[in-house]
Amino acid sequence: MSISLSAATTAPPRTTRHWAAAGVLAGVASLASVLLSLALSRPYEEGSIVTPALIEAGLEDKRPLLVAFHVTTVAAALLLVVFAAGLRRRIRSSHAPQALAPDVAFAGLLLVAAAQLLGSGLDTEFLFGIGDKAVNLPEDASTYSHWIATIPWLWAGGGLAGLAVGVASRAGVVPRWVGGVGFVLGGLVVLIALSPLQYLAALPGALWLLVTAFGFAASDRRQLTSAQPIVAASITNR
Repeated sequence: MSISLSAATTAPPRTTRHWAAAGVLAGVASLASVLLSLALSRPYEEGSIVTPALIEAGLEDKRPLLVAFHVTTVAAALLLVVFAAGLRRRIRSSHAPQALAPDVAFAGLLLVAAAQLLGSGLDTEFLFGIGDKAVNLPEDASTYSHWIATIPWLWAGGGLAGLAVGVASRAGVVPRWVGGVGFVLGGLVVLIALSPLQYLAALPGALWLLVTAFGFAASDRRQLTSAQPIVAASITNR
């Protein structure tokens, strides 16, 4: 009879947190996109009359901000797709196969990514054509100003994703506090999106994304680092 010892670990099957890091970057880029679109909008001054010509002139003076807005908005859209795929896999790996939460979270974030990609869709047209009457009229610039201050702010899908993460937490497949954030901020985003003030959903939506992605990155790291080696003994009769 011989006894052999072998080492094993309790490391969880999730060995990468790159998708969560992508979510953190997507949250930062989303917040930057919102702030840049605000900077590109002409501030309201009581008693003033905002004309298309004034809006066009304001955009023409802010070409660097237009470039920054485009880069951050498209980056947020692409990073969101990565985070959405990772989030679905993360929830599904520990959830019942028939659960809807992974797919609902994935679809909700894809809606946000699509809105951000569409929100940046006119950037090239006005970045290079602003001030050129042969390409764009002042009225066109006015429409573009409204476009970038509305479309990328459509975060209803993000609220739906937050609620899905909250539901998943009740089954114990994600950290409870991450689920609580999903219920609170996700629910707030959905309520705002259902109202005529829907554009205000962008800020709590991007905040939910940032906190949630950071939460997954931190919690999964603890799971990996807390895995302890286990010595397994096997006995063989000779």
